[in-house]
Amino acid sequence: MNLPLILFYVFAAVILLGAINTVIAKNPVHAVLFLVLTFCASAMMWILMQAEFLGIVLVVVYVGAVMVLFLFVIMMLNIDIEQMRAGFWRHAPIAALVGILTAALLIVILVNPQLDLAHLGSDNTLPADYSNVRDLGMQIYTSYLLPFELAAILLVLGMVAAIALVHRQTHNPRRTNPAEQVKVQAKDRFRMVKMQPEVAASANDNKEEASEGEQKA
Repeated sequence: MNLPLILFYVFAAVILLGAINTVIAKNPVHAVLFLVLTFCASAMMWILMQAEFLGIVLVVVYVGAVMVLFLFVIMMLNIDIEQMRAGFWRHAPIAALVGILTAALLIVILVNPQLDLAHLGSDNTLPADYSNVRDLGMQIYTSYLLPFELAAILLVLGMVAAIALVHRQTHNPRRTNPAEQVKVQAKDRFRMVKMQPEVAASANDNKEEASEGEQKA
């Protein structure tokens, strides 16, 4: 067994372990860390398949930016873990069914004779001046131009939807608008009440009252 095949099985095991722990982890921070491990192992898998550009992009974009942002957001929010996992086991059978159907669909696609995976894996020798970045760019902007543009439109729509959800009208007292805070005046924050002054009794007055009490006794 050669070294690339050994590394393939090692990275595949790490990817499966990280993906499973991402789903079953009770702590959201641990789930994000397991997802980072999965992405790093996937990047190593891409590099092992001589797709260095995809591996570097996966580490730089997803691990270095997206996952770190998710980790900061999760650590800053006060998430109720017990409430978040309340319906986990209730929806587990449906999730397992979807996972089994997805795995079956992938197996059917991979064992299709038209895909010819044996031929794809046999060509491991590439010329010295080969650039997978140039090849990937040519494929995206020629053969897969329409799917690429549709994916870009979907990402823009997702961004617009996220902005619209953030700026929607809400009456939640926890969410404050800085523009409304600036308009607040002093009369809206406190109310002045007139009260009669209270003077504390001095020590001499206390002694006189004590002596008068003894004389009456």
